[in-house]
Amino acid sequence: MNLDKVNKLQHMGLGPVWVRRHVVAAGIAASTGSGAASDQALDTGSAIGADAVAARASNDQQDTALAAMDWDVLEASIRECTRCGLCEGRKHSVPGVGDRAARWLFVGEGPGRNEDLQGEPFVGPAGKLLDNMLRALDLARGKDTYIANIVKCRPVGTDGRDRPPTPDEVDACMPYLRRQIALIQPQVIIALGKTAAVSLLGLPADTALAGLRGEPRDFNGIPLVITYHPAYLLRQPTDKAKTWRDLCLAKHIIDGA
Repeated sequence: MNLDKVNKLQHMGLGPVWVRRHVVAAGIAASTGSGAASDQALDTGSAIGADAVAARASNDQQDTALAAMDWDVLEASIRECTRCGLCEGRKHSVPGVGDRAARWLFVGEGPGRNEDLQGEPFVGPAGKLLDNMLRALDLARGKDTYIANIVKCRPVGTDGRDRPPTPDEVDACMPYLRRQIALIQPQVIIALGKTAAVSLLGLPADTALAGLRGEPRDFNGIPLVITYHPAYLLRQPTDKAKTWRDLCLAKHIIDGA
């Protein structure tokens, strides 16, 4: 292995030896002993259902408008978005960052605490590892790369920690990512982690990531390469070697384009 390749792999911490929709008014009792109570429950369910239908109709109208948005209007729309409940707790929405004509598009799960505070994707330890991954490919932020997420606002659990987005949150936010992809027209998309992979492929959330790796997939005619999320690699550094192989697969696609 030559010295140049060793240096690239060391950027990733590797040595030269490689080893859906809401359910409305669920749980209403079948027998309450009060017809008035049952009627009230049904009226409440109807009201919730009407609100859900109205919200879906509003989002559908926004989706139609998205198809005509340029970059500046799109990013402004993302920053002001109220399509799902994630907007209620955010400090900043995180549209993405990088070269708007990039050949490489990296897609993660969603903003975490640091990203929410700074309004930029992949900052903190996971972001530093992603930067090292880019450097190993002779890339950098803003250099032929764009970095985005499936959802643009931070999903927070009841314990105050980061959590994966729900299917409804993904559904609400995916039109933004689709428009970004249409504007960028990348030559390859790198899905970083399971949430990004199953969301782009439209697969069930419990799909195993291991079975999706190893060969290019397809997203609307664009090669899609699936690998591990940098945050996962910080916990499981032995899988960095697998990630490097995935990145080499993506580079082979770029070089052959």
